[in-house]
Amino acid sequence: MAEDSEPTIDAIGGREVLDSRGRPTIEVDLRSGATTVRAMVPSGASTGTHEAHELRDGDPRWYAGLGVQKAVANVKRIEGTLVGLPLFDQAGHDRRMCELDGTPNKANLGANAILGVSMAIARAIARVKRLPLWRTFDPNDKARMPLPMVNMISGGLHAGGNLDLQDFLFLPVAARHFTESLHMSVAVYRCLGEILREQGFEGTLVGDEGGYGPRLHSNEQALGLLTSAIRRAGMEPGEGGGIGLDLAASHFHAAGRYRLRDGGGVDLDAGGMVDLLARWVDAYPIVSIEDGLAEDDLDGWRLLTKRLGARVQLIGDDLFVTNPERLGMGISRKLGNAVLVKLNQIGTVSETLRVIAMAKGAGYRTIVSARSGETEDDFLADFAVGTDAGQIKIGSVARSERLAKYNQLSRIEDQIGMEARFARWGNYEPGA
Repeated sequence: MAEDSEPTIDAIGGREVLDSRGRPTIEVDLRSGATTVRAMVPSGASTGTHEAHELRDGDPRWYAGLGVQKAVANVKRIEGTLVGLPLFDQAGHDRRMCELDGTPNKANLGANAILGVSMAIARAIARVKRLPLWRTFDPNDKARMPLPMVNMISGGLHAGGNLDLQDFLFLPVAARHFTESLHMSVAVYRCLGEILREQGFEGTLVGDEGGYGPRLHSNEQALGLLTSAIRRAGMEPGEGGGIGLDLAASHFHAAGRYRLRDGGGVDLDAGGMVDLLARWVDAYPIVSIEDGLAEDDLDGWRLLTKRLGARVQLIGDDLFVTNPERLGMGISRKLGNAVLVKLNQIGTVSETLRVIAMAKGAGYRTIVSARSGETEDDFLADFAVGTDAGQIKIGSVARSERLAKYNQLSRIEDQIGMEARFARWGNYEPGA
């Protein structure tokens, strides 16, 4: 290849590796000239019904049906379509993969196969151009270090159903830069562990995302313990540190009712669920609520947004599933005010970028998020910085698949310098 010629995609291959839960996932290698890069694909436990399709083998003799060898084989099908094409056409390559798949939810090739290639293309473009990965997502020089949402107590499908709610998170709302936000988060995590042990609860073992997984008596008890940990860490609850909730409400919703185990069992309609959340917001330093209602309870979401949308961040995860059609529906109906962004929910880098742009254009906040089944790939950190997402939800400050992203964010801040722009909570506005 001549020195001044445009680089091409020369080879793509995939393999089956394991994620943080010991389940198979896809790793993709891509070669362009002398450059070889690698990307690994995460997997969720709490998944929305509208997500792109993650292709699994279904053979009970191989990883209990969770193998991804079919998806790995589909990477070679993708190679036949993309090999020899100019490398720098990210959007074009993503579109070609979607056309090759031919389904609306990537059920043919598998969103896991497609995303692995898409991420590898983005990383190869950065490597060939000799740029940090985050720079390739920042054509307008608007990169900004994100505010972390840090998992402290895990419940739901992330910790064996010990609590109804899936995540109780800490937000370092008073942090002035990323380094400070990480220090604050570690301090609260350490204090929470101390408090749990003092009160006779498990303060060492952790769930899928690194948050503590104690067998507490109620969801509200978790709110009280986390508030105490914020205070013990030297912060004023609500001013120094806030609480975020991820209810994953679809998992305890059936036949129009929300069934919680609190107090021996609570059975609520959407209005009752909104009343409960409003009471918690009044009583605790809650600044963010994710999936407060089920993914298809649109009337309930409208009520929740009308009631709490001016007071707290209301994030749609299962509601929007990083899908432009779902997000467009939510924007038109004024549901929520923020969107959780997960690359593997939609399946390509380009489509994810479009969702972020769409959300910002509508004034919705964006939170780039990892999955419960993660890998040591740190792609997400660069993606959050380069897209100026404003917030990032990685998990807790434990387990190496989580720390890989936090540590990469620290490296990026070091690259930019301590004058790096940071999405401080008090003055954060989408696209600002």
